[in-house]
Amino acid sequence: MRRLWLIFAQTVTIGLAACFVATLFRPEWGEGLPWRFALVREPAPSAAGDPPSRPAPPPAEPPRRAALSGFHSFRDGAGKALPSVVHIFTSKKMQRRRHPLADDPLFRHFFGDEPDDGPTARSGLGSGVIVSADGYVLTNYHVIEGADQIEISLDSGRTHEAQAVGGDPETDLAVLRLLPGRDGAQSYPAIALGRMEEVGVGDVALAIGNPFGVGQTVTMGIVSALGRSHLGINTFENFIQTDAAINPGNSGGALVDVDGRLIGINTAIYSRSGGSLGIGFAIPISTARSVMEQIIRNGSVTRGWIGVEVQEITAELAESFGLPGTDGALIAGVQRGSPADRGGVKPGDVLLAVADTPVKDPQAMLNLIAALKPEETVAFTFRRQARPIRLPIRIGKRPPLRRNGE
Repeated sequence: MRRLWLIFAQTVTIGLAACFVATLFRPEWGEGLPWRFALVREPAPSAAGDPPSRPAPPPAEPPRRAALSGFHSFRDGAGKALPSVVHIFTSKKMQRRRHPLADDPLFRHFFGDEPDDGPTARSGLGSGVIVSADGYVLTNYHVIEGADQIEISLDSGRTHEAQAVGGDPETDLAVLRLLPGRDGAQSYPAIALGRMEEVGVGDVALAIGNPFGVGQTVTMGIVSALGRSHLGINTFENFIQTDAAINPGNSGGALVDVDGRLIGINTAIYSRSGGSLGIGFAIPISTARSVMEQIIRNGSVTRGWIGVEVQEITAELAESFGLPGTDGALIAGVQRGSPADRGGVKPGDVLLAVADTPVKDPQAMLNLIAALKPEETVAFTFRRQARPIRLPIRIGKRPPLRRNGE
């Protein structure tokens, strides 16, 4: 056995040596082999006696700035959007409350005249987005609510006064109009509007605004979720959720994609401390565009309304009403004289569909009815005493939302 092993080892050694010698002097013989050996020779001079040509140098490494562009940097998208995002400063005059006995001569004899310091001003801070070259600005309604004076600071440093065109507290959106400044400028850098059909969970998103008043700031995250509702923030909710840092002062600012197109208006955060915890909400551009166009055209937003109070169907309610599932909206009350009352809707009915579109829950019902035009007649499908019925209802105009104290 040892003799056979020695013969095998010697044969392999001689074979490798032969291959080395053959490919060393005749490299073309080793084209098909997995390895090659070759001498490094200087190229021979040309017949004209020219010096041998040198091999071309390796390509130079691209500059660092170019290497950071593209996917690894979002400077292009941010650069396109930054000039369109503005800072909004608001002020509201507040009259001092006079003491009820201030006009009593006896009171004034002992305590003197009450000092009158005049009206005081309460200021607010937020952000906005220029959406047209002629100076329309989209922001949150709560940023300019009750303001007597609105000033807007552009990214270029110019400051302009602005007037409110209209607002919609039920989506927390408002439209402002820039007034020409001292320089007479009447053209402004408008942002490009994106499309919600092209936005998906996991897409990179940039939030731009003026957090805590520190100045123009860009933060980066992703689209964490779409269609967030039942948050109790607005009447009509269909939020984009993002983990891009949003803080106080970002309200009304822009949420943009990597190309700098507006996909949302930053509105609210979930926080126990007042700072960003990675859960922020923006109104999608589809909603913002619809509200903005109505406000610019009409000064307000018109929505459909039928005048019912609804309740979510839980598993317990479904069992007690003998319903097959929890889809739909339970009619808990009907306003007297409302379109629903005139159409024959009764408390205890379960709304299943609006114009043949299924109703999943009360929020979906609210959105479907709000999208209808007042004065048109639409068929509603209800479940009443275990059987479906269809009722034609003439849609009314949704009354404006009233704040506390109004």
